[in-house]
Amino acid sequence: MATLKAIRRRIASVKTTQQTTRAMKLVAASRLRRAQEALHNARPYHEALKRVADSLLASAPEALGAPEGARRALMLVVVASDRGLCGGYNANLLRLAEETMRQARTDGLEVKLFAIGRKGTEHFRRAGTPLDGERINNAPRLATVGLARDVAALMLREFRAGAVCAAGVIYASFRSAISQRPTYEKLLPVAPPAADAAAGATDYLIEPSAAELIPTVMRGYVEAAIFRALLEGEASEHGARMTAMDSATNNAADMIARLTLAMNRARQAQITRELMDIVGGAEALRG
Repeated sequence: MATLKAIRRRIASVKTTQQTTRAMKLVAASRLRRAQEALHNARPYHEALKRVADSLLASAPEALGAPEGARRALMLVVVASDRGLCGGYNANLLRLAEETMRQARTDGLEVKLFAIGRKGTEHFRRAGTPLDGERINNAPRLATVGLARDVAALMLREFRAGAVCAAGVIYASFRSAISQRPTYEKLLPVAPPAADAAAGATDYLIEPSAAELIPTVMRGYVEAAIFRALLEGEASEHGARMTAMDSATNNAADMIARLTLAMNRARQAQITRELMDIVGGAEALRG
C-alpha cells in the first residue's frame, strides 16, 4: 500500500490539475458563447447569398461546371484546430479526411490538400501526406474573414485555371456543446439548384449583365461557405473542449474522493499499528 505521504502528494497534484481543467472549461464556455453568436449572425447572410446565387446560376448552367480539360484532381480543405485538449474533435475530423481522400483516389482523382490548424498539419506530415497549403497559428480566432477570403481565392483560382475539377471542405458541423458532426461539403463545381428552387427563384434585374456578375457571385458564395465552415469549426472546437474539460474535472473529483478514502484507511491502519505497539510495550513492561 502507498505511504500516507505519497497519497497526500498525489491528492495535491490531482487538485492542481482539477483547478486547471476547471479554468479551461470556463474559458472554453465563454469562447463558445461568442462563437455561437457569430455563427447565428452569419447564417442569414449565407442563406440570402445562396438564394441570389441559385437564382442567378439557374439562368446560366454553363457557368457551374469545371473548365474543359480540367485536371482530374480534388482540392480538399481540412479545418482542424491549433490546440488539443478537446476530446476526439480532431481525430474524428481527420478520420473523415482520410476516408474522403481514399474515396477520391478510388474515383481516379488526385488530391490537393490544404490544412488549416496545427493538429491537421502535424497529422498529415506524420502520415507522409504532401500538403499543397497550410495555415496555422490562427489563435485567438479561427473564423476570420481574411482567412476565408484567402482560402476561397486559392480554391477559385485553382478551379478556374483547370488545375482541379472539384473542391470541397471538411469541418465539424456544430450541433451543441456535446455534439459536433464531421462534415464534407462539396463547393465546386457549384451544384445546380433543385428544380423546385429554380422554379421559385426570384427574377432579379441585373446590370450590366448576368455573365459579368456570375464571377462576383461565385466568389462571394465560396467565401461565405468557407467562412461558415470556419465558424462551425470554431464553435465545435470550443464545445468539444468545454465538454472534455468538464469530464476531466469530474474525473479528478472522483479520483480525489478515492484517494481521500485510501488516505483515511492508511491513516487508520497507521494509528492501529501505533496503538498495538503501545499496548504490546505496556504488556511487556507489566510482564
